[in-house]
Amino acid sequence: MSLPISAVMLGVKDLNRAKAFYAEALGLKIDKDTRHFVSFSLGEGSQQLALYEWEAAAQDAGVPAEGSGFRGASFHLNPDSRAAVDETIRNAVAAGGSVVREPAAAQWGGYFGYFSDPDGHLWKVTTYAS
Repeated sequence: MSLPISAVMLGVKDLNRAKAFYAEALGLKIDKDTRHFVSFSLGEGSQQLALYEWEAAAQDAGVPAEGSGFRGASFHLNPDSRAAVDETIRNAVAAGGSVVREPAAAQWGGYFGYFSDPDGHLWKVTTYAS
């Protein structure tokens, strides 16, 4: 069975702030940009990342907009070096994100850290390179 996911959508409190964050922190290119919705192309072989105003996203799903803390999901990036892990997290912080877990060597031999975007969505940045 295949699972043809076309996009990952994040609800955001401030669409303009989130759009700037993803363009600056991760260098993503905007594919579509409307009043309540922005999507980014993630490159060949990848799906899209979509940002949707928090209230509008909750209304679209028919659920309450309240909620905080760990949402049961994180997104993962896998650059090819420790330096790239550090750079990715530095770029996220410079663009308005926060360090959640400083990059460090892992017991299993890799190197990783976490950052959050301005809306608290968690991103893990991992490399297996030594």
